Amino acid sequence: MSSKIYDCIELIGNRIIENKEFLTELDREIGDADHGINMARGFTEVLNVLDKDSEDIGALLKKTGMTLLSKVGGASGPLYGTAYMQAGKVCAGKTELSAEDGKEIFEAVIAGIQKRGKAEKGEKTMLDAIIPAYESYSTAIENGVSAEEALGIMCVAAEDGVEFTKTIIATKGRASYLGERSIGHQDPGATSATITMEAIRDFVKG
Repeated sequence: MSSKIYDCIELIGNRIIENKEFLTELDREIGDADHGINMARGFTEVLNVLDKDSEDIGALLKKTGMTLLSKVGGASGPLYGTAYMQAGKVCAGKTELSAEDGKEIFEAVIAGIQKRGKAEKGEKTMLDAIIPAYESYSTAIENGVSAEEALGIMCVAAEDGVEFTKTIIATKGRASYLGERSIGHQDPGATSATITMEAIRDFVKG
C-alpha cells in the first residue's frame, strides 16, 4: 500500500466534502441536519493542518483524529476522531501497510467506536457499515485474496450495511427519538463511513 498517506486522507476528505449536501440531507431526515456540514468542516481543517510530505502513517492518522475531535460537532466528532486516533496507534511509526495491518486497523477502529459510542451492530449507526466491511475484508484476506480485491469486497459489504440501516429502528443518538419513524431512512454515519472506505479502495486501486 502506498506510503503517501496524505494523498489517501486527502481523497477521503475530498469525497466527504463533495458529499456534504447529501450527508446533511440524510441527517435532516432523522437527525440534526448537520452531519455533512460538520464532517466537511472537519476534513477541510484536516487538509489544512496535515504535513503533506510526511510518510509517518501513524502520526498523520493521529493528527487527523485529533483535528476531527476538535472541529466536528455532534456525535460524529468524537466517533470519527476516536476511529482515526485508534488507527494511528496501530500504525505508529509505519510508512507502509500490509493487508494484515488493515485487519488490525479495523479491529482497533471498531473497538474504539464501540467504547466511545456505547453502540453495537444493529442499532442504525456507522457500525452497521463498518463491522460487515471488516468481516468481509478479513475473510477475503484469510482466503488469500489480494488486498485490492479484498477492499472491493469490503465496500460491497459496507454498501449492503447502509441498505440494512434503512430496515431497522434507530436506538442511538437523535434518531432514536423517532422510534419506528426512523425505519426507511439510511444512517448518515454508516453512509459517511462507506464513502471513507470507498475512497480507501479507490486510492489503493489508483
